[in-house]
Amino acid sequence: MEMERSNLEYSEMEFPQDFRCPISRDLMKEPVIISTGVSYERKNIEKWFFTYKKKTCPATMQSIENFGVTPNHTLKRLILIWQNSHSPSSSSPCSAPSSSSSSPLPSFKRDEMVSLLKTLGSSPFKVNSLRKLKEIIEIGDEMKLDFIILGGLDSLFQLIVQILVDCSDFMAFRACEEALGVLQLLVIPEEDDGNGKVIKLLSKPECMKSMVTILQRGSKDARVYTISILRKLGENSNFNWNVIVNDQGISMFKSMLELASDEISTKASSSTLHVMIKILDSLKKSRSKAIEAGAMCTLIELLPESNRSKCEKILQIIKLLCECAEGRVAFIEHRLGIGAVAKKLFNTSEMASKICVKIFSLICSFHPTEKVLEEMIVYGAVKKLVVLLHMSGQSSTKKKVLDMLKKHGNSWSRYPCFPSEIREYLGLDRR
Repeated sequence: MEMERSNLEYSEMEFPQDFRCPISRDLMKEPVIISTGVSYERKNIEKWFFTYKKKTCPATMQSIENFGVTPNHTLKRLILIWQNSHSPSSSSPCSAPSSSSSSPLPSFKRDEMVSLLKTLGSSPFKVNSLRKLKEIIEIGDEMKLDFIILGGLDSLFQLIVQILVDCSDFMAFRACEEALGVLQLLVIPEEDDGNGKVIKLLSKPECMKSMVTILQRGSKDARVYTISILRKLGENSNFNWNVIVNDQGISMFKSMLELASDEISTKASSSTLHVMIKILDSLKKSRSKAIEAGAMCTLIELLPESNRSKCEKILQIIKLLCECAEGRVAFIEHRLGIGAVAKKLFNTSEMASKICVKIFSLICSFHPTEKVLEEMIVYGAVKKLVVLLHMSGQSSTKKKVLDMLKKHGNSWSRYPCFPSEIREYLGLDRR
C-alpha cells in the first residue's frame, strides 16, 4: 500500500525526462546502462533482450552484440535526491528521518538556489548571484547534484559563451569568470555513465573557445578555475581536444606556459603541466603548436629549480615534444637543454631518470651531431649513462643506454673521461 501510494504521488508530478525509462516512460527505480550509453529500468530492458529476443537499443535502434547491463548508480542517486526534495511527505513532521545518503536537501538552501537561478538571466547583478550559488554548491555533493537537476548547467553555459558575442563587455566577462568558478566545483565523472551532462556542456565548441579566452585574458583566479576544469576533462579518456587546439592552439599554449611558470601558485602550475601532458599525448599535431608557442624554451628554463613532481611533468612534456622533429631541433638549439636534462639524471627520481634516457635516446638517434655528442660528455650525461649500464637486471632503459653507447662510443671514447673498461666491453676502436 505504501509503495502504491508513493508511486501515485510521483505519477502525478512532472519529473525530469532523463529519469524516465525510454521503454515504459515511468520513473526509474533500478536504472541500468547498456552498451549504447542509454539507461533503462532493469526489468524493462531485460524483458526486451531476453523475453522478446530483441538485438537493438530501443531508444536508438542501433544493433548491439553486448547485452550486458551495468547499474547506473549516479542516475539512481539523482532520482533519489529529486524524490526526497519533491516528495509531498518530505516536509511532514511525522515523516521518519532518512539515511544521510538520501536525505532531503535543506529546504531554505534549495529555495535560495531556485530563486538565484530564476533571476540569473534577467538580473544585472549576475556576479553576486553566482558567488552566492558557489557558496551553496560548496556545501556538499547533494547540492551539486541538485544544481544540475534544476538546470543550472544551462544557465552557466549561457553566461560562459556570452563573451564570444561581445568580449569587450566588462560585466559579461566578469560573469563568465564567476560562472567558471561555479562550474569547476561540479564533479566531472571519469567516464560518461549515462548522465555526463557536465562533459557534454564543456565539449561544446563555444564553451571551449570561451575558456581559452579566459586563459588568455582572465583574472588569475579565473585562469586557475579554467585550468582546473581542463584537468578534470583530461581525466576522461574520450575527451576530444581538437576544438581548442585547431582553433587557438598557439595562444592557448602561451597562456598555459605563463601559468606553468607561476612560482606562487604551485597547484595551478602543476595542473597546467598535467593538462599539457594530456593534450600533447593524445593529439600529436598539437606538439608543433606548443613548440611554436615557445614551450621548449620555457620548460628547459623551469627545469633546474623544479621540485620532484614538477620536474617529472616537465621532463615528460620535453620527451613528448622531442618525438617530433621541430621539438628535437628546439631542444638542441637551446644552450641549456642537454645540461639541464643531464643534471636531472639520477638526481631526482627513478621515473625522471627513465624519461631523461628517453630524451637522450631520441636526440642521439635523430640528431647525433658532433656538437650534441660533445655536450653530452661535457655535461656528464655519458658518465651517468655508463653508471646505468652497470646496474643489475634488464630493462628497456638499460637497452636504450647500451644502444647509445654502441652507436656513439667511438666519438665519446676520444675523451679521457670515457671509461676504458666500457671501451673494451663494447669493442670500440682504440685511437
